[in-house]
Amino acid sequence: MLVELTAAALICLDPGHGTAPGIGTQLEPIGPGSKELKIKDPGGAAGEAPVALAIARRTRALLLARGYRVAMTRNGASYQGGNRERARFCNERDAALMIRIHADGSADPSVRGISTLVPALRRGWTDDIYGSSQRAAALLQRELVASTGARDLGVVERSDLTGFNWADVPAVLVETGFMSNRSESSLLRSAEYQEKVAGALVRATQRFLIR
Repeated sequence: MLVELTAAALICLDPGHGTAPGIGTQLEPIGPGSKELKIKDPGGAAGEAPVALAIARRTRALLLARGYRVAMTRNGASYQGGNRERARFCNERDAALMIRIHADGSADPSVRGISTLVPALRRGWTDDIYGSSQRAAALLQRELVASTGARDLGVVERSDLTGFNWADVPAVLVETGFMSNRSESSLLRSAEYQEKVAGALVRATQRFLIR
């Protein structure tokens, strides 16, 4: 029997970057109990932070209109924490899904496309969310590519992302295109394309929440 979790479900949206420079250069443990430290926020691609926030706001509006509850790690230009704090924010709210919204960058301006990052399996860190995150990522990637027509760069496992390793709820990171590609950068800054991306995120989330 399929059960859809709608009004009870809280979706945590995490628009990437925007961290205050004095905080972004600080270090934090890459995972619980780890001695390995990683910079809180390297800054992202040029123009990425406002694009991520704009997409998140559009996604929030669509989710709220469908009866979901939504929490956002940031709703302004600046953020005062690291990726551990972003994960904890979503954990504390027992989110049904944490969607980290980003855009990519490359030294090669011809590189383009969409990918969805997902936690790699690591016992004690991500084993409790690995399967559900994988399922969410597959749904999100499929819907994003279908909606935008962008090149499909697939689902990519990452073991080095602090925001994944501290997460206790299903977590994914969508790279919605390349800010370093002139065509995709223009699209990502446009309201029409942002709405396409937001719609895809919402449709995939709805499918994920069907048990």
